[in-house]
Amino acid sequence: MAGLLDGKSALITGGGGGIGRATALAFAREGARIAVADAAEATAQETVALINKAGGQAMTLTGDVTDASVVETMVKSVVAGFGRLDCAFNNAGIAGFQVDASGKKTAEWSEASFDRMIAVNLKGVWLCMKYELLQMVAQGGGAIVNTASIAGLIGLPTSSAYVAAKHGVVGLTKTAALEYAGDKVRVNAVCPGYIETKMTEDTMRRRGAQLMEIVPFHRMGKPEEIAEMVVWLCSDRASYVSGAAYNVDGGYMAT
Repeated sequence: MAGLLDGKSALITGGGGGIGRATALAFAREGARIAVADAAEATAQETVALINKAGGQAMTLTGDVTDASVVETMVKSVVAGFGRLDCAFNNAGIAGFQVDASGKKTAEWSEASFDRMIAVNLKGVWLCMKYELLQMVAQGGGAIVNTASIAGLIGLPTSSAYVAAKHGVVGLTKTAALEYAGDKVRVNAVCPGYIETKMTEDTMRRRGAQLMEIVPFHRMGKPEEIAEMVVWLCSDRASYVSGAAYNVDGGYMAT
């Protein structure tokens, strides 16, 4: 039985771990060839090794998604290696603790912390979209999924710049979906809730018990549960879906 992504080529940023790695493995399972990009080359190589061991086909890319020339080169490398770019999962991102803003209210963030958060989590997504869109338009279509968050739909205390960036990702997603519908490029976002990754360890350590009381499933999600949504959104089964932001959050947004 053919996989949902048979014959497709894909780029996944932030593919060295967490949601990115789980999605890369799911893409490979469904028949895609994957370029795994991560700022940490060693982690990207680990993901690629897992894919290759399972009989898939993958390549390693590395670089800073806030650098336009690096992002342009990444997209060109995918096309050079696989001939085209059918699917892109713009997943690279950082959390508050990575910019020394853990637990800080809006006025307590430093300008440097705010700028870095916006650069990676918003500008980085836009840069990836820019070069992916140019390629997809030229080849006659494709599918893009951006990692937003429940923080892209609501406010979350002590996460101001993260929330701002993720709201921006949802806005970029909706706008690009409208602009490129005529070019047969679909653009969607996935909005994870509290997922078991290194990025959520700090938050869960500080207030995990409180948060799990609010989540209707009373548990964290697994990276693989986000991956399944991304696979579907990139597949032809989602052929009439664009401009949407899908919650995968254990019911959190319904409360």
